[in-house]
Amino acid sequence: MIVLTNDDGIDAPGIQALYQAITRMAGGGTTIGIVAPDQHLSGCSHQINRGGAISVAQRVGQRYAISGTPADCTRVAHHLYPKLGWLLAGINDGGNLGADTYVSGTVAAVREATLLRVPAIAISHYKSRGMSIDWEVAAHRAARVLKVLMNKSLEPGQFWNVNLPALATTAPEPEIVFCGLCTQPLPIQSSLEAGQFRYTGAYQDRQRDPGADVDVCFAGNISVSKVSLWG
Repeated sequence: MIVLTNDDGIDAPGIQALYQAITRMAGGGTTIGIVAPDQHLSGCSHQINRGGAISVAQRVGQRYAISGTPADCTRVAHHLYPKLGWLLAGINDGGNLGADTYVSGTVAAVREATLLRVPAIAISHYKSRGMSIDWEVAAHRAARVLKVLMNKSLEPGQFWNVNLPALATTAPEPEIVFCGLCTQPLPIQSSLEAGQFRYTGAYQDRQRDPGADVDVCFAGNISVSKVSLWG
């Protein structure tokens, strides 16, 4: 059993592209479910519900719209499918590179799966200024990566974080590059005027460690990072 989730919401094009990718790769013998938020929750990090009940609305087949966060979705999926084989999150509409992994709801969903000892992969798509995402191409590239990663072993406490690059449709197919997470902060340029604090730095101008995921993805390749929660 494979479950898909995200932080952009169950109706987002990215999760449909991920469904297309895993269906293409896994074939007809694998059951694939979707357990995703019923609204857009990008940037919610690892928030979880600690109070009232979480609404679970079943749609067609194994598709569930959840009134909780991505991490909540992982917990609901684990309840629905105790023998869950994989938890896949994405394809996120925007990169989750380096420091992004600490604020991303998409990455939090796989982090929660990792804590529950379920193998997990987060897939995001960097967006360059002025370029839109071709979700058909994204599905093709995600399938390429999933075929590689789902045949690799993960130790307890580890998950994969993948970022697809922003490329013109005529560009050569990008390489899959295994690399570490960038340690540099998100852009911190800012202004404070009339009691209003604003960030003015541009995402694409962020600092980067040579050879780490930001550098790899911004250079036009698919970055793949193994993240360890412990050990």
